[in-house]
Amino acid sequence: MVGHDATDDAPGPGARVDVPQEHPTPEFALTLPARAENVAVVRHAFGGLGDALAVADAALADVKLAVTEACTNVVVHAYPNGDGLMDVRARVDDGRLTVVVADEGQGIVPRADSPGLGLGLPLIATLAESLELGTGEDDKTEVRMTFLLDEASRSGGSAPGGAGA
Repeated sequence: MVGHDATDDAPGPGARVDVPQEHPTPEFALTLPARAENVAVVRHAFGGLGDALAVADAALADVKLAVTEACTNVVVHAYPNGDGLMDVRARVDDGRLTVVVADEGQGIVPRADSPGLGLGLPLIATLAESLELGTGEDDKTEVRMTFLLDEASRSGGSAPGGAGA
């Protein structure tokens, strides 16, 4: 071509160039002092995460309530003799949200003098697809919750356009 230069094909300043990228799994991590006012901070953060991921209102309400209960357990039970931290992590894989609430407190143990009613963990178990209690690789006490995010999975139905459609 006459008058054609290779630089003519290069985008100009401010031009958008679409480069294929692998989208990493969204992750969320928050570490706060285990104080009552920070439970609301975590709840609010999960509201924003749910909005960013376009989570249905009913599913998001379940997630926020379960996470609130788990964080409240850290505040009330983990550090009876002082202050400590509350770690909250979340990851989305294959339409499932996994949330881990962890602390370095005394662990999950029965307490005769417990100020709670003992309804938090059973409530979380009802709201989540799965609930695991234990100790993580870093020796922190963990409450691990998994939630289904799409409505078809939550209701036990099949999504439109699925197999056989």
